[in-house]
Amino acid sequence: MPTCNIITNVPGNSVDNSDILKALSRAVASSVGKPEQWVMCSLTTDKPMIYGGVEAPCAYGELISIGAIGGEKNKQISAAIASVLQQKLSVDPSRFYIK
Repeated sequence: MPTCNIITNVPGNSVDNSDILKALSRAVASSVGKPEQWVMCSLTTDKPMIYGGVEAPCAYGELISIGAIGGEKNKQISAAIASVLQQKLSVDPSRFYIK
C-alpha cells in the first residue's frame, strides 16, 4: 500500500484539504503504478518549519511503497508530488523535500 505523508507550514485555513488529498492520491497512484484504491495520503498543515533559513512555504514528504520506488522512478514520483504541492499549496518545488 503506497503511503504518502506531507507536512507543510502552509496555513490549513487557506487550503482545501480534500482537494489536495485527492490530487496527491491520484499523483501517487499514477507515478508509482499502483491502483488508487490502495493509496493512502495524509496532509499536516500549520507546522512550524524553516527550509534554507527561510520560513516561506515549504513541505516535507515521506513515501512508503514496497517494490514500487527506487532509481529513475523516484524522479517521476517526486515530480508528480511536487507538482501537486505547487498547484494546490503554492510550495515551490525547490522548497519541497521527499524521503
